[in-house]
Amino acid sequence: MDFFSETPEGVVLNVRAQPRSSRAGIDSIMGDALKVRIRSAPVDGKANKELIETLADAFKLPKSSVSFKSGETSKTKRIFLKGVTAAMVHKTVNI
Repeated sequence: MDFFSETPEGVVLNVRAQPRSSRAGIDSIMGDALKVRIRSAPVDGKANKELIETLADAFKLPKSSVSFKSGETSKTKRIFLKGVTAAMVHKTVNI
């Protein structure tokens, strides 16, 4: 599973956002990225905000522990999860 990399501080996920979905949540692994569905359209940062909230909920983290490393304006993003381990990713994704 090469959709994430572990650092001493946490994990960096490669995420493929699916806006305008009927439901929000982690969906599947697409190549080297984790597909995450979100309801919001990519307008005025609403989709990015919901993506952060969705990942924070999935990993049981405060929103302040989830941040963008890159890709805020593209569908493929790199997101840092502070305090998360590889084992936690495997357990949460469970795909």
